[in-house]
Amino acid sequence: MAKDFYTAIKERRSIYGISKDVKVSDDKIREIVEFAVNHTPSSFNSQSSRAVVLLGGQHDKFWEITTGTLRKIVPADQFASTEEKMNAFGSGYGTVLFFEDQNVIKGLQEQFALYKDNFPIWSEQSSGMLQLVVWTALESEGLGATLQHYNPLVDEEVKKEWNIPESWKLIAQMPFGHPVAEPGEKDFAPISERVKIHK
Repeated sequence: MAKDFYTAIKERRSIYGISKDVKVSDDKIREIVEFAVNHTPSSFNSQSSRAVVLLGGQHDKFWEITTGTLRKIVPADQFASTEEKMNAFGSGYGTVLFFEDQNVIKGLQEQFALYKDNFPIWSEQSSGMLQLVVWTALESEGLGATLQHYNPLVDEEVKKEWNIPESWKLIAQMPFGHPVAEPGEKDFAPISERVKIHK
């Protein structure tokens, strides 16, 4: 049964311990991502967000590519901890790759020149909302996830491996799977310093 909105938002956490032992069907995962892409808001209804869902062996391949890329740039004496992190993400069942279509953004910049500088910012905001919707929906189905950013290091290999359109800019990666570890403690700064209400 789906959790209520407040509970789902509250319990959405960064889960670093994940496994491939998921009880959620591939069809359900597809439904979650497609629903999120369709219904997450975007400025000017631009619908610039794109998503690629990698499951099973395709998910494994992404983290092998990322590991190989990082091996070339991380000093050898420091690579063990990096490799451990890559193995942890690779232990999951799938990864959602989040993109923004730059052709859509350029089209809006040309059509509405007054807001030209804002469209890339608004695009990132839309992507952030999409990431939260997908992350929360996965959590609601009992899956653990984290948000990672190995772009632009892996962009070219990702585009080549999965035939990604050139105009799609990789924004973030979300490995997910069955949670096998609890999230860490979360400290909150005083809410009175973060929210102001005037009436």
